[in-house]
Amino acid sequence: MAVSPTESTVATRPPTASACPVDHGTGHHGYSPFDMDDPFEAYAKLRSEHPVMYDERIGYWVVSRWADVRAVFEDWETFSSENAQAPVRERGREASRIMKEGGFTAYSGLSARVPPDHTRIRAIAQRAFTPRRFKALEPAIRENTRTALRAMLESPDRTGDFLMDVAYEIPTVTILTLLGVDPAMVPTYKRWSDSRAAMTWGDLSDDQQIPHAHNLVEYWQEMQRLVADAHERGGDDLVADLVEAQDAGAEISDHEIASLCYSLLFAGHETTTTLIANSIRVLLSHREAWDAIVADPARIPSAIDEVLRYSGSIVAWRRKATRDAEIGGTPIPAGANILLLMGSANRDEDVFAHPEQFDIDRTDARSHMSFGFGIHYCLGNMLAKLQDRIVLEETIAAVPSLRLADGPIGFRENLSFRVPTSVAVTWEA
Repeated sequence: MAVSPTESTVATRPPTASACPVDHGTGHHGYSPFDMDDPFEAYAKLRSEHPVMYDERIGYWVVSRWADVRAVFEDWETFSSENAQAPVRERGREASRIMKEGGFTAYSGLSARVPPDHTRIRAIAQRAFTPRRFKALEPAIRENTRTALRAMLESPDRTGDFLMDVAYEIPTVTILTLLGVDPAMVPTYKRWSDSRAAMTWGDLSDDQQIPHAHNLVEYWQEMQRLVADAHERGGDDLVADLVEAQDAGAEISDHEIASLCYSLLFAGHETTTTLIANSIRVLLSHREAWDAIVADPARIPSAIDEVLRYSGSIVAWRRKATRDAEIGGTPIPAGANILLLMGSANRDEDVFAHPEQFDIDRTDARSHMSFGFGIHYCLGNMLAKLQDRIVLEETIAAVPSLRLADGPIGFRENLSFRVPTSVAVTWEA
């Protein structure tokens, strides 16, 4: 099977303002693509005033209403996922040289693939990515959570950063274990993941890209090594399962398995770390909801769905028009890049009553778009929810008096991921 193309083959420089239609009349309604501190007011203005808006600053049509976001996700033939993993900003000359000479040919595991390749690879991956494996991980996830909480609670001044002290490592250890990687490599994989997020969804200058390019070369070479090692030694992990499926006749190449690892080792922990941090942040900032799950832990699953709706880890995702089309009555030309604001769709007044209110008793919270929709619906959603549930269960048992420390919470600049920089907490003696 031919080697898959690199991500750079779908990268495009954002069109210049002079080459594209510009929203002259109303500006951008307060929307700032990379500012994640509090985008929700701007989202509401977009839904109300300009639900399908061309943003010449990034070269994307920005879609903000739930029905339109769902329709685009659902119509994968008209709105291709081929640009989902493309760099938002074109790679600079030096970063491109580093990656080419380093043999970087990584491609999306699933999210940027289209049928028939997507259908073929997802079917094989799904057979390996099973609830049985998740259940086998549960005792270790619970023990890792207890260990992290004990360490945080030993702080003499009764303060901590829940993001770094608890949420940071647990999902990484989980996904490394799932893929047969030594958990001691957590710091290395976090460094690589930070570089992948910055290079793919960030707004970096050419010089800023250079250290991240080196990291991505290391990352990709390690994924290839994992596959080669699974061929040589076998094992009881997801990579070995995929290699075994290949040996049994499944149509999947080593490059595709390595690309799945490349994607899973990022998606499998980065967004779950953020989900855990956001769950603590949002629940503690709505004390009645926190007290409700302390009193009745059975309410945690519904609380998680409401966190995903109210403050999801991923607030925007990308598609590309394969032909002339319409979104919400707005003409979209063939070849156009499209940014789907799931964070806005999740607060659409036409779908959710009082969407700005956080309500763990909401009956329709699972209609959120935080895991996408359609053929690319997140393969790891059950594992993410499992880990978040365990962390919340162990946290309310260990420290029900937990509360947010004083001070604002900032968020990293990014096009797609809404990641807090820290979640400072304190508790009673």
